[in-house]
This record gives sequence, structure tokens and C-alpha cells, in this order.
Amino acid sequence: MKRILFIVCFAVTCFATGAQGMEEMWDSTASKKEHPDIQWFKDAKFGLFIHWGLYSKLAGTWQGKNYYGSGEWIMNQAKIPVREYEQVAATFNPVNFNADEWAQLAKDAGVKYMVITAKHHEGFSMFDSKVTHFDIVDATPYKKDPMKALSEAARKRGIQFGFYYSQFQDWHEPNGGRNTWDFDESKKDYQQYYREKAIPQLKELLTNYGPLGIVWFDTPGGMTKEQTQRFINELRKLQPKSLFSSRVGQGLGDYKDFGDSEVPPVPIAGAWESIYTHNDSWGYIAHDMNFKSSDEIIKLLANVASKGGNLMLNVGPDGLGNIPYYSVKYLKATGEWLKRNGESIYASTAGFIPAQPWGVTTAKPGRLFLQVLNRPANDTVLVPGFINTVSKVYALDGKMRLPFVKKGTDLYVNMATVKNVHCPSTVLVVEYKGAASAYNATAPVTVSAAFENNMIDAIFAKTNGNAKVQSLTYSHYFGDWKHTTCVTDMLDPGDAAGFAVRITDPGDYKLLLEYACPQESANQEGSLEIGDKTFLFRTLRTSEYDHKAPLLFIKHPVAIFTVAKPGIYRIVVKPFKQGKELFKLKSIIVEPIK
Repeated sequence: MKRILFIVCFAVTCFATGAQGMEEMWDSTASKKEHPDIQWFKDAKFGLFIHWGLYSKLAGTWQGKNYYGSGEWIMNQAKIPVREYEQVAATFNPVNFNADEWAQLAKDAGVKYMVITAKHHEGFSMFDSKVTHFDIVDATPYKKDPMKALSEAARKRGIQFGFYYSQFQDWHEPNGGRNTWDFDESKKDYQQYYREKAIPQLKELLTNYGPLGIVWFDTPGGMTKEQTQRFINELRKLQPKSLFSSRVGQGLGDYKDFGDSEVPPVPIAGAWESIYTHNDSWGYIAHDMNFKSSDEIIKLLANVASKGGNLMLNVGPDGLGNIPYYSVKYLKATGEWLKRNGESIYASTAGFIPAQPWGVTTAKPGRLFLQVLNRPANDTVLVPGFINTVSKVYALDGKMRLPFVKKGTDLYVNMATVKNVHCPSTVLVVEYKGAASAYNATAPVTVSAAFENNMIDAIFAKTNGNAKVQSLTYSHYFGDWKHTTCVTDMLDPGDAAGFAVRITDPGDYKLLLEYACPQESANQEGSLEIGDKTFLFRTLRTSEYDHKAPLLFIKHPVAIFTVAKPGIYRIVVKPFKQGKELFKLKSIIVEPIK
């Protein structure tokens, strides 16, 4: 099946796991020279990330003070001296660790690959390393190598196994990156650190733990592109089939990792991965209870798959080796959904129908999977721009045939007979004849009275003048990164954001603008045009944009518009007069008035 995917170019600030530094952009040509063993990764779609180390025992608390955000960064946050941090190892004894239980949880969750921290930035090795005594066998009372047992347990269950390794940041070593409270950064010899610790340890991992599916690097530094390529080449000799993540640095790697908690807004070609943690932290924090429900995980997985990528979801076991209760519960519930609907996720490609009010799509040759995340009130799912001849439509879970009608390039599916008292995503399958159509990046955004809210996201804007579409990165807690695509840089009436929308039902609709606006931009006039109407509004303050703090958005009602007849409408948002940036526009929300 021939597939053409729309690739959007937007400004992105990608941050490494819990880190404050910027990750270098991946080489866009990498997808054209794919690793010969990349297909298993593309097909896997769902991975399990595990952050586990000495920080897990500290559980987000040091000397009576609680820390928030990224538990694996507590040594950095609290500026704990190396000698004091070494004492944590003396009492680290994860006696409850059970490799078979962890691997079976991954299997039950529907996970296809697993990556665990062999060494994070703290410098402590969670495996039996002959390069240092600061490891779980030599420095703790546990005296065993959990990585050996886990690698074997995962492979026994058909799960690809891989290691995370922080190749540059190492706060324990005088020549490792980023410990500025114990060591003088200007006097460090990074190449010595690579020669004496990082490279020898990576060779241990690539030699002593069987075939690795992935080596997941993080926070690159201290090497040129040529040095990084030699570094990769040297390691490749040990396991040529192993995939290296893009965080090896200098635009290299076998697949792209987006920033923490980031999903591209439209389909992206090539092999890539979106990484999320189950709560707010990557490493275990006892007071972090903001776990994602199974519904949230399933919707996130469907969204990532609809863009053509993988979701790797992180859990943080505690210092005794227990995976948190809610991680176990909600991962297992996710696995139950995948048992019934995994055919729409595993080995799928990005859907060729843009996101709709009801949800998103994934695809396989001859089949389009409708991930119905929001059930329409009239039980009619509209699939616009479907040019192929439809053979049949059915619910994936149970294979119940569903009635459908084709009107031109519009496909209408009636799902009234599908009973789902509670289902985060009801999957409908459209079987069709012929080659799949191309993703239509310029298709109008659908607005329907069958939904309480219709989101017209910034990514679908056609901009004029200085206005542009950007992905903004900011933090909630320390290292807990968020990413939102917005239209920015609208300063005068020539800087406009236009949206083509298809409104399917006549009636009255309330129009809301969702935006972030600093004090200096508040109280400016803007306009919203739709049809032959112009509506004026005055901007309201939310918050300044600071990547270290939450970016706050307001949903500002600005007008009611009456649609006399269904059709294509153009919505234009712009400043009414020249001034400062109007706001950062996240979306237009269209609400039908019943």
C-alpha cells in the first residue's frame, strides 16, 4: 500500500528525561536510511520504560524536604554531595524485586518491548559492573544483578529488552557531565570519562545480557558529531541488530525520540517514539499519586499510533522493588483492552483521515480503524474524504457488522447497535478496496452538532504575515515537561490565522478562543471573522510564557454564530490593530447550542 504522510515543520524544544538542557534535533534524513532491523520496533507500538535506581529509595525526600517532578533528579535538585549520596547505596536492598512478576506485568499489559535504566545521571549502576564499585552488586547489601534476571524473564515472554544508559551526565564522576556542586565543570575531561566509564560500561551491557533490542541513550554531550559516530560504530560491532535511540546525540540514532510527554500533532514519517511517565515523575516519588487511568493510557496509545509512532510508558518502582499499585492495576486494564482491540494498534500505520471530533484513525492495508474516543450523540460517525469503495464495516470487538452509507466521499457509519457501557476507545473497522488515499493535510476541520465540543487546533491554521505555528515547551513540576502547539507572533492585522471548517449541521454555535496571554498583551483588541460576520473581543491575561512554569490557557467565549446551512466556512483570527503579540492561540472551540 502506497502511503503519503503529511510532515509538518514546527519549532520544537525537546528536553531529555528530567533534564533542563535542549536535545539536538534528529537528522531528518535518518528515516531514509533505516536500520535493517527497525521493523519490529515500528510494529511494536507499545513499550514499557522503567526508571529504577538509588533515587527510588529516597522516594522524593531528602533531609526532611519533599521534592516534586522528576525523582531521579533528586541528587541534582538537593545538590547532594557525592560522598553523602554514596551512603544511600549502603542501605539499598530491593528484596521485593521479582523479575518474573515485572516481565509478566509487561506481558499482561500488552507491552512489546521494555527499557530499564542501567545507569541514570546519578552515576549508580543497576547491574554488575567491573568498571566501578558504585553498583548494585558491590555497593549494596542486595549483592545481586537484577538486570540479568529481568533481561531473561522479558525474553522468555517474547518481549524485546533494552537498556537506558546516561552516556554523558554522571554526577558521581569528577569527569562526568553536569555535577557542578562537587566538581569544576571547566576542569573536566569528558573524553577521559567516556574512555574510563561510559564506553566500557556500555560494552558490558552489550556483551553480558544477551541480545538487546534497544540501547536508549540520554542527554548527549562532550562529543562532536564525528566522535559520536565513532562511538556508535564501536558499539555496533558488539550487537549490530540493536537499535540506538536519537538521544545518542548529534542528530544520529536509528529512530527519533520526541521530548518528554510530547506527541507530534500530525502524522510523522519514519520510526519514532513518544515517551510518557505514568504519573508526574519518572523515578519513584512516594507523594506523587497523579497516575493516569487506563482510559487515559488507551486514548494516549491510540493517539500516538494514529500519528504513526510508538508509546513508551514509564513506571517507577520503589526502593524495595515494588511497582506502584496503580501502575499495576491500570497497565493490566490497558492490556485487557488490547486483547480485544490490539489489531488496530500493533503493526498499524498512521491513519489517512485527519483527526475528527469522534477521534483518530490507524490503518493496515485494506482496513481503516476508527478509534472512536468520543461517541457522537446521534451514533453516526462521519468519515469525510473517504474515496475508496467500502466492502464492509464492523466493530473490532465482537465483529458485529454495522450499517453504512456512502455519499460522495463521505462515509456515514451507524454505531447505534454497538453497546459500550464504558469503553475509552470503541474501534470500528472499515474494509475497503484499492490503495489507500493520501493524508489530506488541507482538509477542512469537521464541526458537528453531535458533539458538545469541537476542537479546531492550532496545527490546522494557515498563517499570514508574521504569524506562525509553534510547539511550546514548559514545565509543571521540575522536569515535568508539557508541549502545546500554538499560533504565535500575531502583532498586526496582517498576521492572521485562518482555519477551513466544515460545519455539518445548521443551528447556533458558541465560539471560544483558547489562548495564553501575558499581562503585557492583555486588553488588546482582536477580531474573529466567520462567514460575513466579524466579532471583536478584548484579550484577557492568563500567564507569561516561561519554560520553567506552567503555561495557563483561558477558554474565552467571543461570539455566537448562526449556521443557516451546512458547508465550508473560514474562520480568521487576527489583531484588530497593530500592537504587541495578541496571544498564543491553542485552539478554537465550537460548541453547539441545544
